[in-house]
Amino acid sequence: MRRSEKEVRDIAEIEEILKRADICRLGLCVDNIPYVVPMSFGYKNNCLYLHSAKEGKKIDIMKANPKVCFELEVDTELVKKDIACNWGMKFISIIGFGIVRFIEEKLDKKEALNIIMSQYSKDKTFEYRDEQIEAVTVIEIMITEMNCKKSGY
Repeated sequence: MRRSEKEVRDIAEIEEILKRADICRLGLCVDNIPYVVPMSFGYKNNCLYLHSAKEGKKIDIMKANPKVCFELEVDTELVKKDIACNWGMKFISIIGFGIVRFIEEKLDKKEALNIIMSQYSKDKTFEYRDEQIEAVTVIEIMITEMNCKKSGY
């Protein structure tokens, strides 16, 4: 990281930031064409969990290239100054890389869906109908690298 004074290295702090984020932007690439998509997600044990329809552009890209990049941020705030070029932004962001694995087993899918649901709810148990689990693709991203930056705080 170029600005090392802004780097967050404490994994407990990074994981707390991950748990506060609402959206994960997933960066994909196939045939040298990038594609970014915002997604709901969950985090646990150095893995991100996502869900999707069974078909679509992002699924096709991840099947062709399981290497992904992700970004999320919290606590963003515009900082205005007298001169326009001096404006800035307060933020805490995480950028990382990982490898996609499609989760196929019903019980593993339920566990991953619970992780995603727990990102947005204090509840710990959730009910799913079998047809819902069958209809969804569940994705695990094993994080291989992750950097966190805090600016303006």
